[in-house]
Amino acid sequence: MSLMKRFLLGAAATLVAVAGAKAADMPVKAAPVQYVKICSLYGDGFYYIPGTDTCIKMGGYLRVQAEYNAGAGGIALGNGTTEGPQGRSARDVTNDMNYRVRTAISWDVRQQTEYGVLRTYIRFGAENTTPAQTGAGTTFSPYWDRAFLQFAGFTVGKTVSFFDIFTYSGAYAYHDPRVAGDSTISNGLPVWAYTLQLGNGISGTLSLEDPAGHSRAPVVDATVPGFFAVNGVIAGDTAFSQQSSTANGFRMPDVVVNGRVDQAWGYVGVSAAVHDASGSYYGNPNNVNNGHPADKLGWTVAVGGKLNLPGGDMVGINGCYAEGASGYCTRQGAAQLYNASTSVGVGWITDGVFATGTQVELTKVWSVLAAYEHLWNARWRTSWFGGYVNVDYNDTATGILNSALVAGSACARPFAGLVGNLSAVRADPGNSCNPDYSFYEIGSRTQFNPVPQLDIGLEILYSHHNTAYKGAALYTANAPRPAVTLIDDQNVWSAFFRWQRNFYP
Repeated sequence: MSLMKRFLLGAAATLVAVAGAKAADMPVKAAPVQYVKICSLYGDGFYYIPGTDTCIKMGGYLRVQAEYNAGAGGIALGNGTTEGPQGRSARDVTNDMNYRVRTAISWDVRQQTEYGVLRTYIRFGAENTTPAQTGAGTTFSPYWDRAFLQFAGFTVGKTVSFFDIFTYSGAYAYHDPRVAGDSTISNGLPVWAYTLQLGNGISGTLSLEDPAGHSRAPVVDATVPGFFAVNGVIAGDTAFSQQSSTANGFRMPDVVVNGRVDQAWGYVGVSAAVHDASGSYYGNPNNVNNGHPADKLGWTVAVGGKLNLPGGDMVGINGCYAEGASGYCTRQGAAQLYNASTSVGVGWITDGVFATGTQVELTKVWSVLAAYEHLWNARWRTSWFGGYVNVDYNDTATGILNSALVAGSACARPFAGLVGNLSAVRADPGNSCNPDYSFYEIGSRTQFNPVPQLDIGLEILYSHHNTAYKGAALYTANAPRPAVTLIDDQNVWSAFFRWQRNFYP
């Protein structure tokens, strides 16, 4: 019996030893996995960054847009320095069709702190846009329009201007409207701002902003040859800002104030800004010994709002007035649009004009725009919109500009020594001798959303230009266009067809 007992005890010991060895070979149990958790503090699409109390939302879009009688990302034919040269409407310099392919990714990062929400927002992407680029190339064309921080009421970085109130660009139209100075459609601008929340949706903001952000118009010196030239060229002589491609700082930021009320019914706001509109030096080329015009401040005010209507419809309006701060009321800088070789319409927009011994004569600009959108159902919507811009040079500025017309002009020349510097125009008898310019646009966009976040739409736009220097004239030869003997009002129809996939909640 003792032998059997010893055998059983030995077998048991062997089994325990083997089991222990096998247990030693088994993997250690892994730590619990930290799954990404939904963050409901800031709305749909946010998730906690694992191991932190910080929430992040990633989004973006892919846009493919074809454009007829337009280009450079929705700019109608004849507008600005990109579509002004295209306005010659000739086989070797004009594209009937242009396009843009753009993609962007955004990061919205937020965290609760004892001072409120700390927010960082970045949007970056790439694009291929004609007529400046080609789809055959592989060169990376970066695009970025947002990079800002918000903390304890402060907003610093690149974002939209706090002057902006309402526009139909982006949300209700596919083109790049020139009837407002709104920065929504642009690449944004650097700001240093503080917003005070007063409760019940009422807020007030003080913002210091880059003066070049609102499509800044130059101050021009009429002693500079070709200060207004063909193809929308303007040779500026602005002090302290945009002097050259390597001198883009400023002496004084634009000072913007905004008051706003946001409610369930919509919003309403009023804005004002002060803008440096100083000229550089008298004479050409610039020389510090020549002296300079006294420093000049431009200013601007705007009022606007949006009203939410039953069924998801909306109506919005915005009005703006500026003296020496043109870029706040219009994104237009110049215009040139031909009617074959029979006539041409033109316009040049500045912040101010001066000549030797004069002060800077500030340019007056005012604009108004409105839009209405109707939702037919969950998948179809249509917007109607329009706007008007008026550019006015005072009597002294008009005298300076007329004195610079090409030799032989019929207009009075109250200032000596400027002949030919406005190199584009000779005003003949019967000409208006008036550099003022205005334009308007009206259009409609219909959009189909077959599934959420997929936009397919078509926009039709009509633009009309009331030309500067209307009447008999000689508009300088502009190859392949010969010299034209009539400056007259012009118009153009444009169309935009867009597919866009938005990948954010």
